[in-house]
Amino acid sequence: MLEISQNISIPDNEIDISAIRAQGAGGQNVNKVSSAIHLRFDINASSLSDFYKSRLLALRDKRITKDGVIIIKAQQFRTQEKNRDDALERLADLIKGVTAVKKIRRPTKPSRSAKKKRMDNKAHRSKTKVLRGRILE
Repeated sequence: MLEISQNISIPDNEIDISAIRAQGAGGQNVNKVSSAIHLRFDINASSLSDFYKSRLLALRDKRITKDGVIIIKAQQFRTQEKNRDDALERLADLIKGVTAVKKIRRPTKPSRSAKKKRMDNKAHRSKTKVLRGRILE
């Protein structure tokens, strides 16, 4: 069972994990050992609440297919166990990221004193640079 938070957990039978061979340049074991992990999680068939399902399906993430399946490939580590843990952690992070409600940004304008301070600073810098110029005799 994958524990995401205190009230969110995913049973193991909903997560399809298979071992595959890792890509890229390799050494002695890359063509023999299946150390990479291919994780598949079907959002629509999961036991998550409708809130999480709709939020996940609304995400514009390349790991989520059109059919609503999350596909994560973990091949960073040399051992299958570490790659499995990494894939599960990335799935949990994806689901946790959906739970956070983003704060609405309200556009603001700079205050009158901030504008004055900025213009005074510009004038001061201008005077400093004028004094660096050539002295006319």
